[in-house]
Amino acid sequence: MASGKSANPTTLELTENETRLRQLLLDVAAHIDEQHATDSTAGGAKVPDELAKQKIVLRFTGGWVRDKLLGIGSHDIDVAINKMTGYDFGLQMREYLQVSGNTKKYGSAPGLYKIEANPEKSKNLETASTNVLGIDVDLVNLRKETYNEVTRNPEMEFGTAEEDALRRDATVNAMFYNLQTCQIEDFTGRGFEDMAAKIIRTPLEPYQTFKDDPLRVLRLIRFASRLDYIIDREAELAMGNEEIKEALMKKISRERVGIELEKMLRGPRPHMALALIDRLGLYVTVFADPTRDIQFQPEVSYFKPAYDFVEATASGTDHDIPAILSNVLLSNAEEKYLAWVTAALMPWVDAPTVPNRKPTQPAHYAATLIAQEGFKAPNKVADVVTASLKNGEEIRELVHKCYAQLQRPNSKRSDDDATDRGTLGMAIRRWKSSWRSQVLFSLVYELVLGSMSREHILQSYATFLNQASKLDVLEAYTFKPLINGHALAKALKTKPGAWMTEALNVVMAWQLRNPDVTDPAEAVKAVKSSRNSELPSQLVSRFLQLTIRPLFSQTSSTPSTTTGKPRADPKHKPWKDPKTEYAIDLLRWIVSSLDEKNVESHFRTLLPPILQLLDDVETKWKTTACDLLTTLLLKPLPSSLLTRTGLDKVLADELRPLFTYLPPLTPEPESADLLSHALTALSALATVLHPASQSQSQSQSQSQPPAAQEDARERFFDKLILDGILAPLLHCPPTHGPLLATALLAHLPAITQNLGVLVVKHLNSLLPLLSQILRDAFILAHKPLLMAAIASMQELVRVGEPRVGVVVEHAGEVLQGVAAAWYRCLQSEEDVADVKRALRELMATLDAVLSRHEDESKWLAVYKPELMEVPDLKGLF
Repeated sequence: MASGKSANPTTLELTENETRLRQLLLDVAAHIDEQHATDSTAGGAKVPDELAKQKIVLRFTGGWVRDKLLGIGSHDIDVAINKMTGYDFGLQMREYLQVSGNTKKYGSAPGLYKIEANPEKSKNLETASTNVLGIDVDLVNLRKETYNEVTRNPEMEFGTAEEDALRRDATVNAMFYNLQTCQIEDFTGRGFEDMAAKIIRTPLEPYQTFKDDPLRVLRLIRFASRLDYIIDREAELAMGNEEIKEALMKKISRERVGIELEKMLRGPRPHMALALIDRLGLYVTVFADPTRDIQFQPEVSYFKPAYDFVEATASGTDHDIPAILSNVLLSNAEEKYLAWVTAALMPWVDAPTVPNRKPTQPAHYAATLIAQEGFKAPNKVADVVTASLKNGEEIRELVHKCYAQLQRPNSKRSDDDATDRGTLGMAIRRWKSSWRSQVLFSLVYELVLGSMSREHILQSYATFLNQASKLDVLEAYTFKPLINGHALAKALKTKPGAWMTEALNVVMAWQLRNPDVTDPAEAVKAVKSSRNSELPSQLVSRFLQLTIRPLFSQTSSTPSTTTGKPRADPKHKPWKDPKTEYAIDLLRWIVSSLDEKNVESHFRTLLPPILQLLDDVETKWKTTACDLLTTLLLKPLPSSLLTRTGLDKVLADELRPLFTYLPPLTPEPESADLLSHALTALSALATVLHPASQSQSQSQSQSQPPAAQEDARERFFDKLILDGILAPLLHCPPTHGPLLATALLAHLPAITQNLGVLVVKHLNSLLPLLSQILRDAFILAHKPLLMAAIASMQELVRVGEPRVGVVVEHAGEVLQGVAAAWYRCLQSEEDVADVKRALRELMATLDAVLSRHEDESKWLAVYKPELMEVPDLKGLF
């Protein structure tokens, strides 16, 4: 604290460490004087002859003296030296402290940071920084300034204490504390006076002071706002001078501008600092990007409402502003600093974006450029500005929608609930850790824009924050997901990939809506659940829109010559890329996860990728498409969906040509697999279009009478037998293509059941074909084909019983085949018990049918007894 009997104190009361520092510095000075360690130069700078002969005099300078007089503690001190550069003095101090006795007294020698002389930046003498006894110390020589009339850059030379005081920016910063005399020195003659009057005044004439160094304009504003002093009227007039403003913009580096501005905004009165900048007409001088010619005049009228609102919110002086705005949005020093940056940049918010100098890079927001280039804000500050502008529209829309829905709860839809925990939490996660500053940015923007009433805007944002607080999502950006991408991929049975990011967002939204779920296993279970579950339904929608559709829509296409629909260009299919091979697995999961609630809504989105797979030249993709289509069709799907859109014909026309993929052009294993899946898909299509009875499908189209529907059903399955089974088997006989024949005949029993007794029209073609398979001498080498033929023949006999006369006509074919196969079994050394059992079951079915024929006496009395007596047929009946 200050002490002394006169009106102005003459000395200062030092702390213990300050006292020790003073004594150390004096000891070093005495050591230098005793050793005559200096000559006519110091750090490469010429020392005037009159100084070279003096002893060293040390002074604590400037801000430390001012703060000490104000009773403000300080942890950094500038030390002025009369005849040495700061760096030379620092070296001498290190040498002094390396002496053992001195080390014991003051501690070890500290590190020394040298600030080089740099004439281009007006630093003509070396200075040094160090830390001694816990105090940051800057060592510098007393200086005077002379100016180059061309560049107006100051040239520093050794000067007297009076010259050093007069070159300073303000009288209150120009007082010294002489370490030798312990006296306060006020060489301007106005330091004490201006402190008493709380005035910031330049030691010399203001205009020339600012012309010499325009940065002093900002320094005076900073000191005025820090100390709550007024600026001298004459100085204010000079600060607003156009020449001074132009010099400040063009001559002073933006790094130095940024340093001063940050100190203002982090100081005790940032509102006062911005108000001074505004009142003195300095906005376009300070907040400008001198590196670009931005063709936009900032809306300076936004400036005052912006910084007034931030001040009112931060100080709590305006009781109309809900307290939650300050409590949530200005909860710490960094958020308050960003709030003042927001206010400062508000006039630039409506500026159009500025083209990037790199053509491939996105355009810049003008406000971001002002922060980056205008006052050299750190990247993290510029990033917050960019995020605020980028997310601004989303923030404002969500805020007002949340407010409106809470005011009118009946107005919200389940798929558009802005009051929901998942919606709010995911928004905060998207906006990330700076979301509070971004929300404040949008709030200030809406207030200065004035498109709605102030009361409505404040209530909307307060309601939004109250809801987020009530739902405990203010820190949602820090919440840890229950499951990671690999766990999700495993649950979906697919490979990791780019799809995981959006999928994990969906899972996170579900997690937010289900805060009671804390076990990762429960989240995985919810993902796997495919029936009436919220999470799979949301994943399906997200995958289709953000993963499947983009991958398949990138495929260029040409019109198909058969259907007229787009046909994929085989040269460009992103879903075939190894990096996106997960797409097919996701499609499988999507189709399997659809339930009756959403299968119809997603059907049109799913069909294009399936049709692209069908169009591909590789049979494996066609097979995959058939598999997906079958699963989709077997969902509870209304036939009207297909018939009213014409998709029934499109699907049938795409599937039927698959029956032409036959050996030898198509390898038999591929052909068998493809045709089997095609038959399954067409059977599923028939099930949707032509259900067996009207009662089985409440949603079936009523556009056709029952008789017409039955005719359509019959025609469909007739064509399936002709094109899907008989035609391929005639082209590639069973003995030449047993794998293909086995695959096709495996479907014949089900098709027979669907046709019912109407299948008898095909017995003339089917039973001889099947009998020939049973009679083949080497049929046991293809046991699966034999079993498929037996099962098909048995189903044909059973289903054809109502037309038993037709069955009787072909009974001989059946008996010949059965007898031949039985005989082969008797001759076989292998285990053929399953074949024998199947043949006995077929014989029992034929026996039952023939026994009920009107001419049963002939079968029962003649043929059956004779057959039972044949030695090789014993055991068949």
